[in-house]
Amino acid sequence: MTTSAIRAVAPDFGAVGDTDRLGAIVGALLTYGLITSVLMVIICAATWALGSAHGSWQASTKGKVGLFVALGGAVLTGGALAWANWLLGIGAHL
Repeated sequence: MTTSAIRAVAPDFGAVGDTDRLGAIVGALLTYGLITSVLMVIICAATWALGSAHGSWQASTKGKVGLFVALGGAVLTGGALAWANWLLGIGAHL
């Protein structure tokens, strides 16, 4: 297989109509996802701290679990674009 044949295998984003608008929508969704995750990190950390300070192990546990879920969501949302670009780069080399 020649090098030009490898370069020819790539996603054709020009085939989809209005890709600029689609990119803006995806960017907005990622922004909303990150904002929501950061707000949930703040709320869950406060719940964990207040639950621990007042001796409520139920609230403390729920805040801790919520914090870890929110951190996971923030990492996945923030890394989604980098992961997609990495997959597109790998796909071009296959």
